Amino acid sequence: HPLHYTVIMNPQLCGLLVLLTWTISVLHSLLQTLMVLRLSFCTVLEIPHFFCELNQMIQLACSDTFLNNVVMYFAAILLGAILLGGGPLAGILWSYFRIASSILRISSTEGKYKAFSTCVSHLLVVSLFYCTSLGVYLSSAAPQSSHASAVASVMYTVVTP
Repeated sequence: HPLHYTVIMNPQLCGLLVLLTWTISVLHSLLQTLMVLRLSFCTVLEIPHFFCELNQMIQLACSDTFLNNVVMYFAAILLGAILLGGGPLAGILWSYFRIASSILRISSTEGKYKAFSTCVSHLLVVSLFYCTSLGVYLSSAAPQSSHASAVASVMYTVVTP
């Protein structure tokens, strides 16, 4: 019942979700930081990016990065696709399906228009976030313009919030 959000989302559930999200994020960041600390870099290099992306750091390393790449892609699949990406995306899509079915039951055209116009802006931001972040991380293995990657990173880190 997505339209009953204020009734279902109580302070305890909200606190639990925030704690779970923070715990997963801190553990993931710690793992990636420890993996980068084991790398050696030949010279002082400048990262041609909007911020210090993990993939950019690994590409600049002079030591063997095979283990880093394996851990990075495993974490991206496990955390990114399932926990942090796929789960919320499935929840968002399910909620919008339920909202759309509820809106279609509204009898007045004006009521339908008002309800859909409220949802469209959120759906646009969600689409922008998922498309740009997936574009950056899925195209990391392919050669690409660092400018295009930086612009896409700005889109999902600055514009969507």
